[in-house]
Amino acid sequence: MNETSANTNLTRQDDTRQPIDQRVIDLYNEYCHGCIGRRDFFSRVAALAVVGGSAIAMAQALMPRYAQAQTISFTDSRMKASYVTYPSPGGNSGDMRGYLAQPSGAGPFPAVLVVHENRGLNPYIEDVARRLAVAGFLALAPDGLAPVGGYPGNDDDGRELQASLDPAKLRVDLLNSARHLKKHALSTGKLGVTGFCYGGGIVNYFAATLGGDMQAGVPYYGVAADPASAADIKAPLLCHLAEHDERINATYPAYEAALKAAGANYQIHRYPGTQHGFHNDSTPRYDEAAAKLSWERTLAHFKTYLS
Repeated sequence: MNETSANTNLTRQDDTRQPIDQRVIDLYNEYCHGCIGRRDFFSRVAALAVVGGSAIAMAQALMPRYAQAQTISFTDSRMKASYVTYPSPGGNSGDMRGYLAQPSGAGPFPAVLVVHENRGLNPYIEDVARRLAVAGFLALAPDGLAPVGGYPGNDDDGRELQASLDPAKLRVDLLNSARHLKKHALSTGKLGVTGFCYGGGIVNYFAATLGGDMQAGVPYYGVAADPASAADIKAPLLCHLAEHDERINATYPAYEAALKAAGANYQIHRYPGTQHGFHNDSTPRYDEAAAKLSWERTLAHFKTYLS
């Protein structure tokens, strides 16, 4: 399914009149996904001739600004949040840490796991957990970097730390987080999972791995699961994809065909004019119209299948 988006051009945060060259955005996506390093990213950007400004300035404008993007305050009276620790046997260290946001009130509440991108539990992901809490969900955002000291305070170091982890053990840590949340005293026992980029891929992986233990999934621009696993997916899926995201989108045709053949309950929405990361309001890749529409659909999906 395709949806109309109001914003088709990314603009610099310090000057909304100047669009960011698509070539700069494409290099930034390679950098974010670990395909190239920071030095190589800026070196390649510097070699570009762009219209309407400096390519380096455009690249710098793409870096996240978390303080400007907070949606729900830490002190919002509709919820309360805290960091929690819990066992994680078979993971990278045997223990995990996460950010738990719960609605005000006694509960129990339907539960949603929020899986971060490939850089650990940054402020944007914590804010997403708080957004879910004020919407009535018990939300846990695990920090996959907890075994190596946690999110280091910046995405560059976080990306390097996450790349250094054993990926299979990281998935175990995240699976243990899902199981911990499902069994939490404040949880109804119904589990939803959402995630972004790397985390979106984890949502698809969990849907195949957890089977009937997962009640709903919402991956944002995450790599598709192995099509051969489609028959194991029991949770209704709501997949959000950006138009300009060739690497991720290329994984979906075979996956969608397999989901259809398996009779799975799924929807795939593609948002024209958007870039990978369009929900993340800390960078100019953010698309307000697509982010709002996708989030409304996300909340409706969870309310339908976790109630």
